[in-house]
Amino acid sequence: MENYFQMNLPRAQIDAISNLGLAHIGDSVFELLCRSYLCARGGKNVGNLHRDTIAMVKATAQAEFVDRLLPLLTEEEMAYYRRGKNAHVHAVPKSATAAEYAKATGLEALFGALYLAGKTQRLNELFRAVMEER
Repeated sequence: MENYFQMNLPRAQIDAISNLGLAHIGDSVFELLCRSYLCARGGKNVGNLHRDTIAMVKATAQAEFVDRLLPLLTEEEMAYYRRGKNAHVHAVPKSATAAEYAKATGLEALFGALYLAGKTQRLNELFRAVMEER
């Protein structure tokens, strides 16, 4: 049985997942990192935690996150980011531009690929590096 908290799929299997499939899992990985970050900082009630999480995971915030993250990525990581960024999405939320939404989808695809590869230490490094710049 798989340990779904600690995935370790081979690259070929990850590459076989659609761009939006990677973004699907990466969306939840990114949200979990944001929620963990906010809880670890403490001092907030659940309403504030929820509001602050939403502010961090919306497409516009993710696009800003990407702008700080790109210089830190390896060539392989950039390839996953580009896969997600170039995915053909059918709807863009009113709160974001198409460019912001593309960046956010790229971020989610990257985080999904890293999670599925079991590269949680790298995920944490990237997340922490960008959060320290805030």
